[in-house]
Amino acid sequence: MMSLEESVSPAGAAGDLAALAELDEAALLGGLRERFLRQQIYTDVGDILIAMNPFQPLPLYGKEVSERYRHHERGMQPPHIFAVASRAYHAMLGYQSSDPKSQCIVISGESGAGKTESTKLLLQHIMNLCKGNLQLEQQILQVNPLLEAFGNAQTVMNDNSSRFGKYIQLRFHKNTVRGAKLSEYLLEKSRVVQQDTGERNFHIFYYMFAGLSTVEKEMYGLLDPSLYRYISGRFGTQDVVQHWKHKYQEVCNALDMVGFQEQEQVDMQAILAGVLSLGNVTFEPEERDGSVKVSEASRGWLKAAAGQFGVQEDELLKCLICTVSVTRGEQIQRFHTQQQAEDARDSIAKVAYSRVFGWIVCKINELLAENVDPEVELREIGILDIFGFENFAVNRFEQLCINLANEQLQHFFNHHIFQMEQSSYKEEELPWETITFNNNEPVLNLLLAKPLGLLSLLDEQSAFPQATDKTLVDKLNSSFKGNLHFEPGRGHVLGFSIIHYAGKVQYMAGGFLEKNRDTLPANIRGLFINSITPLLSVLFTATVSRTGTLMPHVKAKFQGIPGTDNKFNSTRKQSAGAQFRHSLMVLMERMYSANPHFVRCIKPNSQKEPGVVDSQVVLLQLRYNGLLETIRIRRDGYSWRPSFEEFSERYRILLRKPDISLTKESCLEILKTTKLTGWICGKSRLFFKYWHQEQLAKYVEQLEKAAVVIQKVFRGFRHRKIYLKLVAELRAQEEAERERSRQLAVEAEAQKKISRPVPMPRKRWPQPSHHPADKPPQPPVPRPRSKLKESTPFDNLDPSAPRPVLGTKELAEEETKMRKFKRGATLRWFKETQAEKVLQNDGAYPSWLHGMISRREAENLLIDKPLGCFLVRISQSRPGYILTYRGEGRCRHYMVQVQPNARYVILGEDRAHASLTELVQYHQTVGIQPFMEILTLPCEQKSSESLDSENLECFSQAKGVTPPEKLPCSSSPSTNKPPLQFRRNKNCQNQQILDDISKQLSSGKERGSQQAFPRLHSSIRLAMQEIQQFSSTFLNTSLQNRCQAHSIKDVESK
Repeated sequence: MMSLEESVSPAGAAGDLAALAELDEAALLGGLRERFLRQQIYTDVGDILIAMNPFQPLPLYGKEVSERYRHHERGMQPPHIFAVASRAYHAMLGYQSSDPKSQCIVISGESGAGKTESTKLLLQHIMNLCKGNLQLEQQILQVNPLLEAFGNAQTVMNDNSSRFGKYIQLRFHKNTVRGAKLSEYLLEKSRVVQQDTGERNFHIFYYMFAGLSTVEKEMYGLLDPSLYRYISGRFGTQDVVQHWKHKYQEVCNALDMVGFQEQEQVDMQAILAGVLSLGNVTFEPEERDGSVKVSEASRGWLKAAAGQFGVQEDELLKCLICTVSVTRGEQIQRFHTQQQAEDARDSIAKVAYSRVFGWIVCKINELLAENVDPEVELREIGILDIFGFENFAVNRFEQLCINLANEQLQHFFNHHIFQMEQSSYKEEELPWETITFNNNEPVLNLLLAKPLGLLSLLDEQSAFPQATDKTLVDKLNSSFKGNLHFEPGRGHVLGFSIIHYAGKVQYMAGGFLEKNRDTLPANIRGLFINSITPLLSVLFTATVSRTGTLMPHVKAKFQGIPGTDNKFNSTRKQSAGAQFRHSLMVLMERMYSANPHFVRCIKPNSQKEPGVVDSQVVLLQLRYNGLLETIRIRRDGYSWRPSFEEFSERYRILLRKPDISLTKESCLEILKTTKLTGWICGKSRLFFKYWHQEQLAKYVEQLEKAAVVIQKVFRGFRHRKIYLKLVAELRAQEEAERERSRQLAVEAEAQKKISRPVPMPRKRWPQPSHHPADKPPQPPVPRPRSKLKESTPFDNLDPSAPRPVLGTKELAEEETKMRKFKRGATLRWFKETQAEKVLQNDGAYPSWLHGMISRREAENLLIDKPLGCFLVRISQSRPGYILTYRGEGRCRHYMVQVQPNARYVILGEDRAHASLTELVQYHQTVGIQPFMEILTLPCEQKSSESLDSENLECFSQAKGVTPPEKLPCSSSPSTNKPPLQFRRNKNCQNQQILDDISKQLSSGKERGSQQAFPRLHSSIRLAMQEIQQFSSTFLNTSLQNRCQAHSIKDVESK
């Protein structure tokens, strides 16, 4: 294991480049190189983190490292991605000398620089910091692998490149995460139908081929991956396939953990299979009228796609080969050319995949939404993981949008680091030498200005039906002639170049208009709305927001005459470029309203080799990121600039005076009590270095600790005084009671002497004294408070005396009634939803399932058992189970939650299971976190003479196992009638029913479970048979033709 300890380097003792003595490119590059070669991949620039991608796993992210950065103080630990997460979390709570405020973490860099991995590490550490809702935390952590499978792909620059952008908003109430929201930006859906050389389609397609079993592939209608055009007929080596298989299992587990229903998962994969099948549909011209038809070889693929989509084959064919419009009430059918039919096919595939992806994001937001009172104020930590700057051999419309997003992020960085800071110095008239930086506002104006920006001109040309990519290029060349950041294409190249902040990029204009229009073939929406696959119907019933976000909602199915779907396209005026522009505006608004933290990812080389630093590659990134200027402004500037009112309000405690004025004089008086140096006072605000906040926080923390000590001493004094007063009152009451008893005794004795003896009623003998005569009474001992009564510290002086109990009877009755209600509700839940699921194939319950027993009863059963023994019991207070484990010196109780999608999860675990039996079997080989305890020996139920199971009489009566009159409904076991054994009784009267159940279970299907299938799986199977039959016939014909050709050649040669 590599130590995290740092040694003194050119980058400073603590790895902070702002501490460099000599500030130039050579010193900066040398410091980063030396640290990287020592596997110290993180370096600070003040409060900005530089992360270099190591291209290999490093032991820097374990639990012990995470704990080390839980309460991170600058200078105490080396730079780390966990330190950024810790600073953002504590700033959100207001712990770092600032008021509670929402935070955002901006991760930027080239494609392949490690942004996605940094996002996962940030989420991991933030979830570790806010331990509270274990299940929600695990669900949030499962979002990343799920989105990576559907939104990432292999490119020439990165094996796991994000082909979309995402902004994750974590919602907190105090220090506990209460929900999460995800926003996605510009999925590169053209990758579904086309990939460049050396690139692949989205990961999920390869994961499905590697992870699905043979039976599941037959169910979804998937054949050999080499047959599919959309994945270029390429697959992977055996090792790669094994990796994909493992990834597919992770995706399925993530879907289960987040809460997707099983039928939803089946429908989603059937749609993906339909996309692949649709890609194999080819067209050929008709000889009669010049229209097109589906080729004979691909008729089976068309039938398969229709079955996988859940639509009629002839209706899908009509959408591919012709367009139906309505003019003055008359339907006009216009047939496509072969190119138009292929474009329609690809458009359907792209829109189907993009809507599946959008639905996944919406479903995640729905399942992870916060469940709190709307009046409760929530804070946020946003994490932006967006596609990096790209410059490929061929750059298209997607690269233009991606680089526009990076231009916007660079401007956001410049605004916070340079513009805001230096403008404050000018306003406050501080002595300051202006630091110049690469301002990219002219490039943003070139792209986003209205009405003459590039995207505006693109929308203008997209609105003209006769416009072409050539007319678009001509329009751009004439509009931006003389612009320093725009260069026309040279020669006959249909394209143009833009000089971005990161360098010059040449764009090929082919396909710009078609991709920006983002048209959907006429009638396809109506066809898919009426699909018998509910998910596909929901996807196309949904509307698309102004920012391109899918908004599913329930509507009546689309019914109308053919051609009316054109209204959908005509009202949907937002082009792809306009949607992306609006989504960027919303994103920037969110980020400007939060306090930013920056992570700049650097790619050390272009070959993805570990331990190699290419100086030119790194230096280019340092230059266009402006890191040299950033170091200079962090070293010489003042990044924290609170106003006088903000500072005095926050740190008034340091003066130890009440009601101080919020003025400049108060601020200076506060600062005199500290030992801070290097700060400057302006006209309306104070200027501090980036490390001053943490130093002030330490001063405040000292006073807060002192305040806690004062509170502790005062409360102890006050309660001791109250206690002594109560004891004195009690002793006075006792003395008065003894005096009254003596007076009564004297009066009784006098009465005896003067009165005649009469028969007296029998009296109880006096109670013996609890205190021996020779020993003084002991001082009272406080009793622990009970939930059922209000007691005082002196209520246990005399057990026989009545105690001052308030409302005991009512509270006890209410508590008993609530316990009975919860027990009854849990038993009904078990009977209605779980009883059949946990039955084994022999009709009996598992031996480790002990019904509804208490925690103490479970521990008594395991007290003499060996280490690793376990049992599962039904919870008494909530629908769910509890797994009790015999650990070292004690028993541990793990809560097992049954999610709404019928998956079983141990709270805190990252894996969901289809059944309770599967959960137990899994943890018999894999330990339960955090102690990694493995289940070894089940604690079986005892015999019928001495049973420990709870009487589930209601369930047994409903199933007819035992006559109702023989089943007493008692909540506690009786000595006369032993409780009913939780296992099925073989001597019951209705043995025939159990025999029938056993026969059904012996067929191999688990009780209560129904296998989810695609809606038209029978049609899919027939289509697969047709494809295989045609392939074999075609192969035989080819072989026969070859044989005949060879025989003819032999005859001619003879």
